[in-house]
Amino acid sequence: MNFSAKMIAGFLHGTIEGDPETSINDVAKIEEGRTGALSFLANPKYEKYIYTSASSVIIVNHDFKPARPVNATLIRVENAYEAFAALLRLYEQSKPKKTGISSHAAISASASLGKDLYIGDFTIVEDHVEIGDMAMIHPQVFLGENVKIGAGTILYPGVKIYHDCVIGANCILHSGVVVGGDGFGFAADDTNVYSKIPQLGNVVIEDNVEIGANTTIDRATMGSTIIRQGVKLDNLIMIAHNVEIGQNTVIAAQTGISGSTKVGKNCVMGGQVGLAGHINIPEGVMIGAQAGIGGSVKEGGVAIIGSPAFDVKDYYRSYAVFRKLPELRKQIMELENEVKDLKKKG
Repeated sequence: MNFSAKMIAGFLHGTIEGDPETSINDVAKIEEGRTGALSFLANPKYEKYIYTSASSVIIVNHDFKPARPVNATLIRVENAYEAFAALLRLYEQSKPKKTGISSHAAISASASLGKDLYIGDFTIVEDHVEIGDMAMIHPQVFLGENVKIGAGTILYPGVKIYHDCVIGANCILHSGVVVGGDGFGFAADDTNVYSKIPQLGNVVIEDNVEIGANTTIDRATMGSTIIRQGVKLDNLIMIAHNVEIGQNTVIAAQTGISGSTKVGKNCVMGGQVGLAGHINIPEGVMIGAQAGIGGSVKEGGVAIIGSPAFDVKDYYRSYAVFRKLPELRKQIMELENEVKDLKKKG
């Protein structure tokens, strides 16, 4: 389908520089632009590509000032990245949605099914499951007893939701996600033999949460493991029992959060972060990649990095020193030798 620059600018409430009738029928990264494609420029380090890109239309910020002529038609908006994302969402919504319930799905007679559902081949829906309107349950999904799935939620192939867990509305769970597996709870006796502690709680995932492929969220020992609304989890994340993740927190891949840790809202974690158990991370904390957090963070809104982690400014000041340790060691040894020589001469 073809769209004109004028149509796109109207949707985005943007202003046009160039030909408003320029037609696009594709999207492309600005550095890989081609005729008929729409691109965007948000990060200044990509500015060099706007002067050579073959894209027909490029979305830019209102305050962008080109250093030399640009061949493409420009659409100026308040935030180019958000505007481009809005267009992609519109395109995604325009694609036809799968509907209908496969005859190869195994669905309990006691399950409650909403309207306009899609349930794919070889999905299993056990007793007393509730699925909201317009949910999409792709092939080979497992929904255990008493599971609740909110309206508009999408479960991609191979998602497993254990019994009694609750998934909110408009969530997206990608392939391989496991929600409600047993928490890692064991007690050792006097002979150091471990016995399993029954995990009797559940997992509650609130609305508008997205969870990446092969992420696992363990059920609580008692009570609930809770993922608050708007949380975004990347692939390959492990959330242990009784953890609580605050709303709109974003966590990158391969992060592990130990049991009973509480993470506040609006936090950001880089990849491969490790959090010890029974600690608190306040609101708005930013944690750099591969940081190790062994204790509670005392102050909200700070940025920390390192293992063990500490304030990011202090870390970089320290890094400026410890990266030079071999050179400093050499200088100290030379000074020691000079001191020895002076002592001998004295």
